[in-house]
Amino acid sequence: MPRFLLHFRQAIWLALKHDVLNTAKAAAYSGMLMFFPALVVLTTLVAKVPEGPTLLGEFRATCEQFLPADTMSLIQASMQARHFHSSQLIYSAATLSVFAALGLTLTLMEGFRRAYRLPRDEWSFWRRRLRALLLVPMVLVPLALATILLVFGHTIENWMVHNSDHELRSVVLFFWRLVRWSIALATSVAVLVCLYHFGTKRREHWTLVTPGAITATIVWFPATLAFGWYVTRVADYSMFYGSFGAGIATLVWLYITAFSALLGAELNGVLFRTRRNQA
Repeated sequence: MPRFLLHFRQAIWLALKHDVLNTAKAAAYSGMLMFFPALVVLTTLVAKVPEGPTLLGEFRATCEQFLPADTMSLIQASMQARHFHSSQLIYSAATLSVFAALGLTLTLMEGFRRAYRLPRDEWSFWRRRLRALLLVPMVLVPLALATILLVFGHTIENWMVHNSDHELRSVVLFFWRLVRWSIALATSVAVLVCLYHFGTKRREHWTLVTPGAITATIVWFPATLAFGWYVTRVADYSMFYGSFGAGIATLVWLYITAFSALLGAELNGVLFRTRRNQA
């Protein structure tokens, strides 16, 4: 543990040296461009199934546990808008989401390159963008599976409680919620491992990039909860930014997310150089 804390402190120092703060800003900007169009596509597709309204309610309840209150107001507005059912608009939103996601992965890959101290010309122009484009579905697929689990989780929970003995309901409820959140956190780690593994030319074994992924998740989760509490209890972004308050809150949350991912990459870079010096 003392050695890990030493490496973590070094990673924080190198993150500042490698301008991670500004890189996280750029990633958050691309994430902002991707987030709401992707949300439009997702909620519209969900609304087309027979159980659509129920699933949207579950999705909204799940988002409330992660996102700031101002962000939730934008999500609710997008879910209630009728014109999102236009096919042309759905195609436009999907295209915009893909291009914004490409920009997001390119920005993160630049942060990973700095963390490993690799040269700028490690990949050609088009090869770098092809790798970034391939990373998009690799990240979205596990995130989609985790979202499905969280959305359907409450329905499964009600079924398990209804079919269990009265004495065991509290135990079943506790363990099911533990499983839900454990899978959600494990998915976050898996997504980051994929990003770290394929996002740099210095491709390391899955287990060697796992410490950074776990650390990034540990940093992100309480930071997200703390920011949600701050926005809800202390700060009122709409007081300062008016109608832009919800967007600003979402941008800050995406900034925290990007910073956590880049900090995990910095830790992996520190561990990589330590192993190389010891070899």
